[in-house]
Amino acid sequence: MDVVVIGAGQAGLSSAYHLRRTGSVPGRDFVVLDHAPRPGGAWQFRWPTLTYGRVHGMHALPGMELTGADPDRPSSAVIGEYFARYEEVFDLGVLRPVDVRAVREGDGGRLRVETSAGDFSARALINATGTWDRPFWPRYPGQDRFRGRQLHTADYPGPEAFAGRRVIVVGGGTSAVQHLLEIAEVAAETTWVTRRPPVFRDGRFGEAEGRAAVALVDERVRRGLPPRSVVSVTGLPLNEAVRQGLESGVLARRPMFERLTATGAQWADGTAVEADTVLWATGFRAAVDHLAPLHLREPGGGIRVEDTRAVRDERVHLVGYGPSASTVGANRAGRAAVAAIGRLLAREPAGATAG
Repeated sequence: MDVVVIGAGQAGLSSAYHLRRTGSVPGRDFVVLDHAPRPGGAWQFRWPTLTYGRVHGMHALPGMELTGADPDRPSSAVIGEYFARYEEVFDLGVLRPVDVRAVREGDGGRLRVETSAGDFSARALINATGTWDRPFWPRYPGQDRFRGRQLHTADYPGPEAFAGRRVIVVGGGTSAVQHLLEIAEVAAETTWVTRRPPVFRDGRFGEAEGRAAVALVDERVRRGLPPRSVVSVTGLPLNEAVRQGLESGVLARRPMFERLTATGAQWADGTAVEADTVLWATGFRAAVDHLAPLHLREPGGGIRVEDTRAVRDERVHLVGYGPSASTVGANRAGRAAVAAIGRLLAREPAGATAG
């Protein structure tokens, strides 16, 4: 192959679309590998109560709008069906389920992509693996002593599972707020805990504000630091549901506890909360471990990226990483990556691509 695309979420499908537009043929010139069981990217794993009308921003894929979606249907179903239709309309030939185990230096300046479906040889790689497969679990004293249930947003089943329970929700992002608002309706008690005071965004958030937020994320990636999400620098939208949560006390935030105990959490000042469940809404990290053999990481712990290109290897492009992790950013990054790869392949004859 000229190009292997890893991942068939928003970023991977956008990249495949632009490869098609430049004349590349699926199965001959490029291939899209996806480890998920069906179309939909990470959306297919979202909890049932996250309806399409409650999605925190969903930008259409290039070349085909998502129209007429029922806002009351689960986003997993709406977006899963949309992605499936997109793959079919543009004949992207996604191979699934395929697990990518490692990407290594291959023969003749190529990359060797080792997978559960065999090895692929590529002149260039688009990595679009997102973050869903790497939920972040922070470590605090006493976690192993807590006798209740601990789970992460990645395993969140919906509010019914928390009926009558005392629940601590940890995390200051949009998911934490959404979980709290719906869990509070059925739980015996909820406690919201964050490391930093949450920042709520009231008023307009337009193109200029969006560019400024993306620039903050981009600056970290250019320095080789692990990326922060775009949402982490935009603040939490202050909509009507959030206003009600603040007024009712559901979103009364407490600072981070010092430790977990067998029956709950304890703070440094000696105060404690009893709990049956701790829900870690603590985000995700980039799923890039399969790229480790290429030694792309910087001393700061991240992969230094300019535009979409890995600075340490121009054959590797990361789409949906850092500043392109939003849905609109993933679309633009897919186009940019394909354009840069086109220039690389035109410069280097087949079999002689330089690292």
